[in-house]
Amino acid sequence: MSESRPSINEAELHAYVDNRLPPDRAAAVAAYLAEHPAEAERVEAWRRQAEALRALYDPVLNEPVPTRLLQSPRPFRLAPWLTRAVAAVVLVLAGGVGGWLWRGHEDAMVRPTLTLAREATTAHLVYAPEVRHPVEVTVREQAHLVAWLSKRLGKPVRAPNLGEAGFALMGGRLLPASEGLACQFMYENAQGQRVTLYIRSGNVGGPTAFRFVSEGKAQGFYWIDGPLGYALIGEIERDPLLTLARLVYQQLSP
Repeated sequence: MSESRPSINEAELHAYVDNRLPPDRAAAVAAYLAEHPAEAERVEAWRRQAEALRALYDPVLNEPVPTRLLQSPRPFRLAPWLTRAVAAVVLVLAGGVGGWLWRGHEDAMVRPTLTLAREATTAHLVYAPEVRHPVEVTVREQAHLVAWLSKRLGKPVRAPNLGEAGFALMGGRLLPASEGLACQFMYENAQGQRVTLYIRSGNVGGPTAFRFVSEGKAQGFYWIDGPLGYALIGEIERDPLLTLARLVYQQLSP
């Protein structure tokens, strides 16, 4: 009779991915995953997602703290005559303050689009390499997929036809986003190259022009069109990717 193995819970699976289990429990989880291929595949997807997130954000964490932020501020006191001079300068420059405030407003507008690009790139890096489950709903149920995603995002979405560029729709999936929800349509060409179209609702206000993003081998173009943000991501050359992005834009824009 085989020795009964202690049950493996969800928390231990996550700890296994993060290498935070003691050796005996790690061995038990490894044995459990060897006997449960579906669970092993789910854990491997978590691992790939964690690696993709580290690839995106570790460089930022490792950046040195700017020297100016490490210096202690020196308290000082203005002389009375200098205080009056400063007051006069403030009156002269008051008209220019609005320009600086608008610059800050522009930065606040750009940030949501940068978040859109990062989320789209992460989703591509996680799901594009998948062999068995690259999409949640396949192209065989395209009408159901589009209706379901439109309902969940609260806005009508469509899967553009990229056949003239050699890419066929594989299907898509619903994704969580930092604000609202998102979806991903995946396409593949005859050479096995894949591109993903990420569509996000929520706070996506910002510049509408095409912008380029690159992270490792993945790169793409993202833009805003009305209440939705779009990002086309792939691991192909920039010019063919731009052609695809323009094709998507032409089909989805009124």
